[in-house]
Amino acid sequence: MSELSEKLAKFKADAESQLAKAGVTDINDDELSKLVNNLRLVIDNKDALSVAGSDAKEMETVRRNFIVKKLGIEDEDKGKAICKAVAEQMKDSRMKNRAAFYYLCKQHAE
Repeated sequence: MSELSEKLAKFKADAESQLAKAGVTDINDDELSKLVNNLRLVIDNKDALSVAGSDAKEMETVRRNFIVKKLGIEDEDKGKAICKAVAEQMKDSRMKNRAAFYYLCKQHAE
């Protein structure tokens, strides 16, 4: 297994652990794998792999770059509500895994 594959596997395992901690019992492995794979270019940037749920600037970045661009939700209030709900759901995880955060954003958007 290559070094990149090992890092991605560890990152995915951390996401699965945080999702379980947030109460998700039936994780869609294909969906989580896609999110993890999309973050492979920043796998060495520890700051980019986590989400600061209490930082308003970070929440706005997640809203603009993921909720608007990837999920297509243009409504600002709805996007902010999704970010807030996910941050609350993941409050027990200090360093919120970005793939897990995005996974939950997608679930809340449906």
